[in-house]
Amino acid sequence: MPKLDICFSPELLPLYDLRGQVAVIVDILRASSTIVTALGEGVTHVFPVASLEECTAYGLQHGCLTAAERDGIQAAGVDLGNSPFGFLDAARPVRGRALTISTTNGTTALRRSLAAAEIVVGAFLNLEAVADFARHQQRDVLVVCAGWKGQFCLEDTVFGGALAERLAEDFDVRSSDATLAALHLWQQGKADLSAYLLQSSHVRRLNSLEASQDFEFCLQMDTYASVLPIWRDDRLVRN
Repeated sequence: MPKLDICFSPELLPLYDLRGQVAVIVDILRASSTIVTALGEGVTHVFPVASLEECTAYGLQHGCLTAAERDGIQAAGVDLGNSPFGFLDAARPVRGRALTISTTNGTTALRRSLAAAEIVVGAFLNLEAVADFARHQQRDVLVVCAGWKGQFCLEDTVFGGALAERLAEDFDVRSSDATLAALHLWQQGKADLSAYLLQSSHVRRLNSLEASQDFEFCLQMDTYASVLPIWRDDRLVRN
């Protein structure tokens, strides 16, 4: 039976052997939720990059939309920030466009996970798509939580617990203390996830930036249940 494990921060990735595994990159607030939304709304593919300079360069090279934030605030000189609502704005059509994105935590987590056999992006918005992919792959899965500047963050870990619950019949979710802890957190908070995660420092930080609508949107379950961003060559595409 394959195993589901959870890495609480990209800083801990050297402790894991990603070879042969499925890496699920999760940054609920907000990079992974934004990427899922972008592909769900018709963006053709996404170049996740580490630096703002790369983001700008990719935009010029590929003629694509640019999105970036640092410390939760839209970076200067790009088209969009790191909000899913940027891809739901009828005044800015995104269908048929490519996107390059750079964020404080999420894109860094992805770039550090390239040794995995498969890389997908997970959010509450596409939880079932991630679970279905894992079931079909029948490989060990490592949920890579983007965290906040290398530190643990509650909402990413709770996502890992939600995924563990959905995969409990097909995966070993009991042999890792990290997975057990995430599962317990999810079970404690799932009845009222919004109220539970309001305790999170990252949520309070985001809401202080008047992005509370992003918070509520990113906690929706399976709004994009068939959208799975998957790494192919140098980009994320919709599977």
